[in-house]
Parts: sequence; structure tokens; C-alpha cells
Amino acid sequence: MRVHFVVHEAFEAPGAFETWAKARGHAITHSRVYLGEPLPASAEDIDLLIVMGGPQSPATTKDECPHFDAAAECELISDCVKADRAVIGVCLGSQLIGNALGAPFEHSPEKEIGKFPIALTAAGVGHPMFQHFGATLDVGHWHNDMPGLTKDAVVIAYSAGCPRQIIEYAPLVYGFQCHMELTAQEIELLIAASEAEFPALTSHRFVQQPDALRANDYRAMNEKLFGFLDLLAAACRREAAMPTA
Repeated sequence: MRVHFVVHEAFEAPGAFETWAKARGHAITHSRVYLGEPLPASAEDIDLLIVMGGPQSPATTKDECPHFDAAAECELISDCVKADRAVIGVCLGSQLIGNALGAPFEHSPEKEIGKFPIALTAAGVGHPMFQHFGATLDVGHWHNDMPGLTKDAVVIAYSAGCPRQIIEYAPLVYGFQCHMELTAQEIELLIAASEAEFPALTSHRFVQQPDALRANDYRAMNEKLFGFLDLLAAACRREAAMPTA
């Protein structure tokens, strides 16, 4: 499987997603846009596109952030969806999926930073891709916004602070507002990039301070993510094996 990552900032690394891809022997490529690396010209050489998070929003302009081109990323996402490629968006990436499919992002009711539970909806509990998650699962969070919903979107999971944590846009297209890819290493990168902001966030009920973030164990959620990714990879293989009209 050919896995391509779009990475917006060094401190929003692929984390457990890349751990999974390496462990499974998948071919891995990157567009580290913060280093000026280009996006793929098309979906042709991609089986799974993973669009990571970042401090930007889909509304961020190139004047505000020269290395971030929301329109170009939405076009790539759209190309992959039309070509029946698998697409995962994480945080900003999930919001870009919604925008690419005609459902603009929105502000989340609460800012969430830390490890807090998500609850699966009835659709999520019964979904074969997510049954191993259980009814609730503690996962990572680091966001202000949330993805939009298309008419066909299915909310798989929500949290007390955000009603859209995991969304199925299509059988191979998923938005994760939450951060199941976080590891201790990624947490250190995020803390270093945001440390000056924490003193002003003490009144937020879903924001953990750096010491609490470092004390969290992220391995269980990583394993649940690996299970989902294995199921998605199997679905990709079935899709590729289907005869074309």
C-alpha cells in the first residue's frame, strides 16, 4: 500500500500513523509543506492519503501562511475521493475533507487539549470499522474547530466538548477531529510549540497543562488506531480487487 502524508508543521507529526505504516511495510511518501515540499499532482500514486493537523484552519490564506494552500489540498482530497482512494484527515485534515466535499468547517463548542473520552454513537458502535473501540475510548485532543457535515456524513464518535470527533464521509473517507496518533514524542513537540499559550488556558475545562499531558499514556489509543487502519487497508484491497466497469 502506498501511503502519502501531508504534514503542515514539524510539531504536527504523523506519529502512530507512520509507526503503523512502517510496521506493515507500506511505501511512505510525504508532502512536508512547511519545508516547501509539493503536494502530489494527482491521486495516481496514492492508495491512502493522510492529511495531518496544524494551527491553520481551512480559512487560512496564503498571505497569512505562505506554505499552506487550503484550496490545493482540498483539490487533492477531492481527486483521491473521486478515484476511490482512502483518505484520513486529522484535526485540520478532517476539516479540509469537509470543505473539499462542500461542508465548511465550524468552531467547536469547546477548546480541547489533552486526553479525554470520546463516546461512540449508535452508528459507531455498530460500525465494523469501529466495533473494537468499545462504547467509549480515551483519546488525544488539540483543537478549537471541527469539521463540517455533508448530507451523507455519519458521526461515529463525539465528546463532551465537541459533537464531531470521528466522521465517516464515505466508506474509505474518515475525519478524525481527535488525535489518536499522539505519542510521548509528539506531545513534547506540541508542548514546545504552544508552551506560551498554556497560562491563559487554565479556565478551560477540557485543557490539560503540560505536566498532565506528559503523564498521559497514549499507547492504548494507538493500538485502537492500528486496528482501524488494518481494517481500512483491507477495505482498500477489496476495492482494488473489484472489477472495473
